[in-house]
Amino acid sequence: MPNATFFNLPNAKRQGIVNCAIAEFASTDYDSASISNITKQAKIAKGSFYQYFADKKDLYLHLIDLATEQKIAYFKASHPPDSQLGFFGYLRWLFSASTQFDLAHPALSQIVNRAFYGDLYFRDEVLKRTQIASLGYTRELVEQGIAQGDIDPSIDTDFAVFMLSTLAHRLRDFIPQRLGLTPEQLAQSQLSQEDCAAIEQTFDDLVRVLEHGLGRSPNPAPH
Repeated sequence: MPNATFFNLPNAKRQGIVNCAIAEFASTDYDSASISNITKQAKIAKGSFYQYFADKKDLYLHLIDLATEQKIAYFKASHPPDSQLGFFGYLRWLFSASTQFDLAHPALSQIVNRAFYGDLYFRDEVLKRTQIASLGYTRELVEQGIAQGDIDPSIDTDFAVFMLSTLAHRLRDFIPQRLGLTPEQLAQSQLSQEDCAAIEQTFDDLVRVLEHGLGRSPNPAPH
């Protein structure tokens, strides 16, 4: 986590450092990213950098936290076209909204993809960090779903939050395996239209199973 000195900087200077760091980490892998490049572009002394961050990893994790915070803020500020979607319809919309956020913030999304799909040595720490950061928002959604009558109130809230959070994060491993994509392709967002359509279908399948369970439907939906 950045030192208090960093947060005491004027907003413009602080944002300038962040913007330069995003540009550097989005353009190359973690090991190749250079603190010297970042400080040069941000026009700060290298010694000043270490007054703000413990090391390169500390800065990188700050950007991961920032990406998660901005995505959740984007969800809360956005609204689905149908205000009466219900919990499961809203959940499906969230997956699409996540894709839209990634398109609108390609550099941040590139950093997150490199962390998830690259050979980052602290990948597990990043995954855990993003999962923990999103738990509060997931809990809000579950509690709202229960209040609306879309989720069975007899289901333990903590378990529902755990299940949704775990499934959403495990999709990051399942999707490349299902589509036969390499980590490099995903890290660099090299996806064809067919790949994107298959990912959207995976989202549909997940929400359908969450809403209706694994039991056979008397009137199965066409594929």
